[in-house]
Amino acid sequence: MATRGRPRGFDREAALARAMEVFWERGFDNASLGELTRAMGINSPSLYAAFGSKEALFQEAMALYVKTAGGGIWDPVDSLATARDAIAHVLYATARAFTCQERSRGCMIVLASPQAQGSNPSISDELEQHRRGNRDCLEQRLRRAVDEGELPGDTDCHAIATFYSTVQHGMSIQARDGASREELLGVADCAMSAWDNLTRAS
Repeated sequence: MATRGRPRGFDREAALARAMEVFWERGFDNASLGELTRAMGINSPSLYAAFGSKEALFQEAMALYVKTAGGGIWDPVDSLATARDAIAHVLYATARAFTCQERSRGCMIVLASPQAQGSNPSISDELEQHRRGNRDCLEQRLRRAVDEGELPGDTDCHAIATFYSTVQHGMSIQARDGASREELLGVADCAMSAWDNLTRAS
């Protein structure tokens, strides 16, 4: 029997995917309940019955994004042979992933965050943790490269990880502003050209 308020034949996963697109394009604060329910093909009572709240819906949508659109960027970082390969993969995969959608361009984790004085500080904090987690992922891979002898012992892994994560975040803004795939690949080329200087022993 369908949950009260939920339409017959309700496809929760499909509705969640459509909500993800709205949040990806509009951000958390700017995505109204009306926009969400229209995109999901349900009414407000159905949304609350299925997901509990707008915040809970966003959290599920963010998890779906990380698992699907974002996964191809970050999942291979630990499995690639060298730290340089891992960093290059993140940047070039970013250029491709951020330009494969007509409407939802850029990174949802970067672009969906409320302003500093937004309506939901907990959502802003959660997105910040995700972004920091991506930087930490790069830093851990760089530290592993130091331990394995790929990089010199005095490599500033934190600074390099912060640099490349900053470039990746900037690519998201550029993609949202309409940058082409070729332009973003050019950004990746420029960032990777700095690798030898960044990792050279003092």
